[in-house]
Amino acid sequence: MVTLDADFHTLLALSKAVGPSVIRIRIEGLRAEKLALLLRSVLDRCKDELERGAMVSVVSFAENGVRIKRLPVS
Repeated sequence: MVTLDADFHTLLALSKAVGPSVIRIRIEGLRAEKLALLLRSVLDRCKDELERGAMVSVVSFAENGVRIKRLPVS
């Protein structure tokens, strides 16, 4: 799942769920082409974590602009 909404991360954390994985984009105003490039990059970088269950927050295009938390969150 891909979202701009923080509620999905909150619900996953509070419920101690192991899935589904969620990518939260925290960059507003992205056009479709830039968003597609960003998502491709995040999926390539975080594939293993997303397959196991993770919450990913993307705050910038920089390498250190992606934060990953494995599910369930404790």
